[in-house]
Amino acid sequence: MMDSFKEDVVVSRNRLLPNILYAICWVFIVALGLFALLSFEMVFAAFSVSTLLMLLLSGGAAFGLFLLKDNLKVEYEYTFTNGSLDFAKVMRSARRKELGSMNVQNVSACGHVAHESFRKFLSMPDVSKKNWFLNRDGNLFYFYYEKENKKHMIIIEPSEEMVEMIRAYVPAGVYRG
Repeated sequence: MMDSFKEDVVVSRNRLLPNILYAICWVFIVALGLFALLSFEMVFAAFSVSTLLMLLLSGGAAFGLFLLKDNLKVEYEYTFTNGSLDFAKVMRSARRKELGSMNVQNVSACGHVAHESFRKFLSMPDVSKKNWFLNRDGNLFYFYYEKENKKHMIIIEPSEEMVEMIRAYVPAGVYRG
């Protein structure tokens, strides 16, 4: 028997806005960093609480922007291997964050978001929803499952080839179109 393996990398189709925001972030990081450096000098020249506050705010804002800038260039990676599906978030093609893993045989329902069953599961109370997709007009697919008496839903953007592989591994009656 052959192994079923498929890896999908989802990138945003609209890259203009994230690229512009990324460049603007860098401009603000440099500007706020320089302002923090000048405030640092002023704190030692003539100490005042307002100068110290400016130093902390501008330095903190520059540092915060530096940490958040990579979230503007995100890709999602889905790896399907013999019924197991792994999810990862890749930031700026450099940092990878594992989001989770699941065995598709353990889901209660799955299918395309366009199907009416999606709205039924989404409207249930206390459903924890994870959106791991980039293009709202893409081929969105959902998984609904319960774990430790909590309801969960994952929405991804797989290729049609991966959807067919997933369908082959889910139990009968779980795929809802």
